[in-house]
Amino acid sequence: MSSHKRLRVGVIFGGRSGEHEVSLASAASVIRALDGEKYEVVPIGITKDGRWLVGTGAQKMLPEVLKTGERVSLPPDPTAAALVPLSPGSGRPSISVDVVFPVLHGTFGEDGTVQGLLELAGLPYVGAGVLGSAVGLDKDVQKRLFVQAGLPVVPFLAVHRWEWEKQRATVLQAIEKKFQLPVFVKPATGGSSVGMTRVTSMEELPAAMDLAGEFALKILVERAVDAREIEVSVLGNDEVRASVPGEIVPHREYYDYKAKYLEQGTQLVIPAALTEKQVSTFQKYAIHAFRAIDGTGMARCDFFLERKTGKIYLNELNTIPGFTSISMYPKMWEASGLPYPQLIDRLIELALELHGAKARTKYSIELPAGAGGALEG
Repeated sequence: MSSHKRLRVGVIFGGRSGEHEVSLASAASVIRALDGEKYEVVPIGITKDGRWLVGTGAQKMLPEVLKTGERVSLPPDPTAAALVPLSPGSGRPSISVDVVFPVLHGTFGEDGTVQGLLELAGLPYVGAGVLGSAVGLDKDVQKRLFVQAGLPVVPFLAVHRWEWEKQRATVLQAIEKKFQLPVFVKPATGGSSVGMTRVTSMEELPAAMDLAGEFALKILVERAVDAREIEVSVLGNDEVRASVPGEIVPHREYYDYKAKYLEQGTQLVIPAALTEKQVSTFQKYAIHAFRAIDGTGMARCDFFLERKTGKIYLNELNTIPGFTSISMYPKMWEASGLPYPQLIDRLIELALELHGAKARTKYSIELPAGAGGALEG
């Protein structure tokens, strides 16, 4: 081991969303890729009921951290900038970290909530900020920003849960008027295709709306397109790079939660078989989309390439993409010449750079001596 001080990286995983297990797999993969010469890992697990636990050196398996780790809290106090043990009389000092790598998917982790806490605590962290994260998880607001940026999206309609519960007939009418079936119905603020239904007849629509409404306050209805699914990884803060595109070839009719996480057989093709012109269009759109939501650090941009027309549609942007060894985000960078460990290094560098840039921002006006009175009362 070299004598220089290693950077302490707090890897946050688990969480209260439906994607808790996916997060564990992603985080284990990130931790394996962190070079022990450069980094000291502090595993920070969030249980399904929201308790924060820190693993000790002996706990190598993340599920163990969630069972027997030490309970801590992160105070929203930049002068502390450390995890504080909660067990009374433990006598353990606070646990400081230099940078945080949130590997949380979905609600209470990818949606700006944890990012807001890290901002208050004054800690640098990997990935999108509060705004980019919140928009990244709200597919309705995200799509509206894409439309404003002149990016092509599939026709969609967002319905608030309360609207659906109070005005079912009106909502059904509006959907029937706007779309030709089939449509996809899904929660507007979920991830990993949880609560999504492909609807082929009007009779199926109410049940699909009810299901999506169980998982979010807003429901998204969008036209189903018969398309290839193309993805692009994005990396950067001020200067943004896009990876070579990859393609997901599901062995089911469409790529739902089961096809993503529970079954074998879905193929990832990297690089995707595309023309040079298509490749550059996908990359250009991915960078534009990232900027449109005020992204930083990383994102995976998902597209549809309509089979009949060759038309490209931007589907969505994920600000904390899957990070397992078989996930598209790292694999597309690997194919673009950036191996996994170096990708992790770069993401940590970007987090520290952005933190430094924020530190140069003034948050108050310094008044000349004796000028305070004019602002009082």
